[in-house]
Amino acid sequence: MRGSRCGRGAAALLLAGAVAGLAAAPAQAQEYRYWSFWEGKAGSGGSWTYATEGPATLRPADGAVAGFRFTVSSGSAKAGTPRTVPDFTAICRTTPAKPGSKRIGVALDFGTAADAPAGEQPPPARTACAQVPEDASAGDALAAVAKPLRYDANALLCAIAGYPRSGCAEQVSNGSKDGAQQSPGTSAASGTSPAADSGGSGGPSAGLLGGIAAVVVLGAAGVWQARRRRG
Repeated sequence: MRGSRCGRGAAALLLAGAVAGLAAAPAQAQEYRYWSFWEGKAGSGGSWTYATEGPATLRPADGAVAGFRFTVSSGSAKAGTPRTVPDFTAICRTTPAKPGSKRIGVALDFGTAADAPAGEQPPPARTACAQVPEDASAGDALAAVAKPLRYDANALLCAIAGYPRSGCAEQVSNGSKDGAQQSPGTSAASGTSPAADSGGSGGPSAGLLGGIAAVVVLGAAGVWQARRRRG
């Protein structure tokens, strides 16, 4: 009887240790390569805020600045901001105002060579002043100054001014910057990177934990039975 209790106790401890160890393993957030969308904030030096809606629905007022940055990140908190100051006056100084239209500054940052897809080099960052109808969206402003644009079937913004040539919000595998699985990037409607911002992690799933736990239990039971036979 004592051996039976010891065997069961050992099995329980082994199971608890294995599950606790897996649960404590650090989760690795998945990174994606995509076009991020930003709103410029006026003020001293200017700043950028990650857009909470997409370029197709956001309708900036005259004098606003919209920013687009090609980046690799696991979410909006880690996404690289456009490296151009959102200065509307500087961007649109040579574009006079016209009745019935509005001017929107557009800042395009094609990212770094490290974030570029294999075989591609990012073009230099640039700005442009889009003069569009008063009810135009940020997407309309972008289309006015940065064609060709490329969207996928889910209205995800894949390319600006033809960059990148292919791919759309790929998952970056093992931090290698090589495209792998596809996942949402900047949506024309939402403006966010849903898969990246959902906090998706590479930690063990419930199914994996359950499978490992079952293996641990079976192994411990086998040890206990062997000891019982010898006793």
